[in-house]
Amino acid sequence: MPDGRRTNRGRGAAAGNRRALVAAAVEVFGEQGYDAPLSAVAKRAGVGQGSLYRHFPDRVSLALAVFGDNVDGLEELAARPGVTLEDLLARITEQIIASVAFVGVITAGAADPRLEAVTDRVRGVLAAALGEAQRAGRLRPGLRVDDIMIAIGMVAAFLATVPPADRRATADAAWAMLQHGLRS
Repeated sequence: MPDGRRTNRGRGAAAGNRRALVAAAVEVFGEQGYDAPLSAVAKRAGVGQGSLYRHFPDRVSLALAVFGDNVDGLEELAARPGVTLEDLLARITEQIIASVAFVGVITAGAADPRLEAVTDRVRGVLAAALGEAQRAGRLRPGLRVDDIMIAIGMVAAFLATVPPADRRATADAAWAMLQHGLRS
């Protein structure tokens, strides 16, 4: 519009606005950190702040939407024949690298039931793959999903302190070291 105001596209735009907000959150928080202004997320998504708050009443809700999309991707990957625990950990690592700014919300919001629900979904995906890896003799017996979750948390927390250009190499090195303790 010539006067700079946005056209209200109505309720039909809600799903597109939500997708745009989640994508913008990944970008803005990745560039500026988890404490970046939510107004920057709305602006990047091309929506008003009212739309942002209708979809995501607080910062944690927005972070959980990103996590939810990530877990959807993990569940889709896990459903494919022949997918291994290593494949799932590689996808999780990619998600951590792309969304490293969200690591803080995981550790800060541990008691939030919404976060627990997302974490339970990840645990479910990993449990099936862990069992298969143990049956195939690729991982030591007695290794638990909690052990894998701790390893993921350690890698994620460390990557949050590493410059973006070094995250891939650092993640690869961290997993190589951790895998010595995971294998049979």
